Amino acid sequence: MTGVPASAAGGPAKTGAAQMGASGASGADSAGKGARGGKIAAAAVDQASLWNIANILTMIRLLLVPGFVALMLADGGHDPAWRSFAWAAFSIAMITDLFDGHLARTYNLVTDFGKIADPIADKAIMGAALICLSALGDLPWWVTAVILGRELGITLLRFIVIRYGVIPASRGGKLKTLAQGIAVGMYILALTGWLATARFWVMAVAVVLTVATGLDYVRQAIVLRRQGIAEREAALEETEA
Repeated sequence: MTGVPASAAGGPAKTGAAQMGASGASGADSAGKGARGGKIAAAAVDQASLWNIANILTMIRLLLVPGFVALMLADGGHDPAWRSFAWAAFSIAMITDLFDGHLARTYNLVTDFGKIADPIADKAIMGAALICLSALGDLPWWVTAVILGRELGITLLRFIVIRYGVIPASRGGKLKTLAQGIAVGMYILALTGWLATARFWVMAVAVVLTVATGLDYVRQAIVLRRQGIAEREAALEETEA
């Protein structure tokens, strides 16, 4: 009887199993490293996307705000030369406002930073201009209160109803922004004669559009909320049924 030791008989099988186990462990480890590497790479891409052209324009607009205020208030706030420089800073800020949103949507550069910083930059430059003009006695405080109250109120309203949906920007809202920009720009400049009279009427149009579009946003928010509540109640009834 030629007996073969059990250890020798089972050697190749055990060796193969061990090799397969080692190979599987190595593959799992490689897969884990690959997943971790993918997450790191994705995080790096997300971090890099913060520094896109749209966000950079938004940052420039934010940085222009203190510079604009300094120029507006320089030398008592009524020097035509300093007011011209302030107008240039305000115009650059308004132009970048036109481009950053368009670039973000067109080239898929939308980021969480941009969603938060862009509206803040818009309100900051417009608010700074209105407050400076009223503080210098060039613009009635009630005009500043109406425009800023509307802007802040609608921004808050958007956050309140965001659970039900998004209120889209309307043509009236865009026209309002354009009218405000032109009117405030004309007040920043030290205009005289018929131009000084014209800016009064341009500002009047801007105020009317500000109020009208604000009321329209309130109407849209009410409709959106009602629709959202109705859809939730319908979905709840289907679940219970």
